[in-house]
Amino acid sequence: MLLHISSDGPPIYDQIADQIRFRIVAGQLKAGDELPTIRGLAQSLRVNPNTVARAYRELEQQGLVEKRRTTGTFVAELTQRHGIAQRRRMLAPQIDKLLIQSRQLGLSLDDVISQIQQRNEQISPEVKSS
Repeated sequence: MLLHISSDGPPIYDQIADQIRFRIVAGQLKAGDELPTIRGLAQSLRVNPNTVARAYRELEQQGLVEKRRTTGTFVAELTQRHGIAQRRRMLAPQIDKLLIQSRQLGLSLDDVISQIQQRNEQISPEVKSS
């Protein structure tokens, strides 16, 4: 599982949990999919296994994953379908951060929207906004 961890952002366990949570809600990880072992993910990310364990514990408390003794950690069955409202709620903190940063830089909302559209076309040229 490819995750991106930044040392100058939120706590690492939050970054791990957020990225896994996003993949579950977006449908990239499906009910029953096995997550990497705590030790394996910790080694690949070069973090302490307790950090990964904390992220998994948080996801388990939210009902997104379930631990099965001796077999691993799996995406929980109840998370198979998430509505658009829940996906939008997950995006809200990133939108807030973008808006705050753009205001601090003196950019207008139109500038930000224009940049988002340009980046979207660069990242996914086949997807055109309506």
